Amino acid sequence: MVSFPKKIKSLYIDGKWQSAASGKTDPVYNPATMEKITEVSFGGKQETVKAIQSASKAFLQWSSMTGRERSQILYRAYQLMMEDADRLAEILTTEQGKPLKEAKGEIQSAASFLLWYAEEASRLYGEWIPSSKQEKRLLVIPQPVGVVAAITPWNFPSSMITRKVGPALAAGCTVVLKPAPETPLSAIEIVKMFEKAGLPEGVFNLVTGDAKEIGETLLGDKSVRLITFTGSTEVGKYLMRESSRHVKKLSLELGGHAPILVFEDADLELAAELSLASKFRNAGQTCICANRLFVQESVQEAFSEKLLEKVKALKVGYGKEEDTDIGPLINQQALEKVESHLKDAVSRGAEVLYGGGVIDCGLQGYFYQPTVLANVNPDMRVMYEETFGPIIPVQTFKTEEEAIERANDTDYGLASYMFTENLNRAYRVMEKLEYGIVGVNDVLPATAEAPFGGIKQSGIGKEGGHHGIHEFVEMKYVSMGIKV
Repeated sequence: MVSFPKKIKSLYIDGKWQSAASGKTDPVYNPATMEKITEVSFGGKQETVKAIQSASKAFLQWSSMTGRERSQILYRAYQLMMEDADRLAEILTTEQGKPLKEAKGEIQSAASFLLWYAEEASRLYGEWIPSSKQEKRLLVIPQPVGVVAAITPWNFPSSMITRKVGPALAAGCTVVLKPAPETPLSAIEIVKMFEKAGLPEGVFNLVTGDAKEIGETLLGDKSVRLITFTGSTEVGKYLMRESSRHVKKLSLELGGHAPILVFEDADLELAAELSLASKFRNAGQTCICANRLFVQESVQEAFSEKLLEKVKALKVGYGKEEDTDIGPLINQQALEKVESHLKDAVSRGAEVLYGGGVIDCGLQGYFYQPTVLANVNPDMRVMYEETFGPIIPVQTFKTEEEAIERANDTDYGLASYMFTENLNRAYRVMEKLEYGIVGVNDVLPATAEAPFGGIKQSGIGKEGGHHGIHEFVEMKYVSMGIKV
């Protein structure tokens, strides 16, 4: 059982753990039990300025190191995470609420990004361009962008950090990290891994506290050259506006409204099982989880029967209990949003096939039943807003063309999924879906070796794969005249 001191110094600046200058702290609660876990430092502008200065000072040394030297530190941090995976998973479940089996999977995923970018650090290649003139030689050199501000969410508090920090450090950038106030403990532990791995002072800084004040300071300081953010589209638009003052680079992974298309030629057992895995993972608090389920009319009855059977077997409860499938929502605000979406759908004619309310698990947390809705229509909020909770609306369609049109009828474009055993259909539909990620008979597409990111109002830029490291470099073109 992991235990915590009453107060934790959670500001890591210039290689030193510190308290806020004001002495203020912020409580961290277990969303399953509502018990206070600990208190962390509540920093603000003063601490953020110091963190940016620290990162700026460390940039020259860190960016001058070879890729192989940076790689060794990233690889050691990966090893330390894997060696301590069980404890890190328990901390994650304690502050975030997801089932322990999901938390263990997230820690392994988080570590995999460190491993991947430890390898990519030595493979950040430039380019030699054949010149059209004999007296010129043309080169393109990748160079780190500079100080990076990483702003991460609470729903995946470990993997969202390493997916940003891994490539940034591998490219030679230095980092100021602002984690979500709900889940600072996972961030603290990751910073400690890098500290043990021998990362030089000032290269990786952590600031917890006043989100508005920290964010405004990061945006207002011209030394911060790139903002990498995962969160809502609304906040992403704000970051874009404010970053324009200094023309900062941006890498944004924003909201989603993922559809699942189940065609009549699908393996219905697989489709039901994976639709369940997509929608109810992390209690539906996942940016790429299913938000809309479209089933071809001819198989609607057979598919719904399989889906409902599986949904009814899910256990809602404390994440630390081994047989728990769904943990709590993160806070009261999240619960109220889910309830408002359900109320709106029912008022507009939706039928609740299963679930539909708060569930008493004998704890004080924000537990909600997995819920399946039928008779839904496009005017319901669940069909055009991201619910971020365990509600899945099911609609039918007649033709392939209709399915594509309805799947694309959204401002979002992060992830989409389809189930079919027809290879021709898989290619036709995949090419027409307006999403940055398409899963064909697969609902777990995120992996360290592949690019992750959306289009339309779901963001700009990619995380993961060799594409991810390029977000953190500038390509310098050199035209060299020589005597021939």
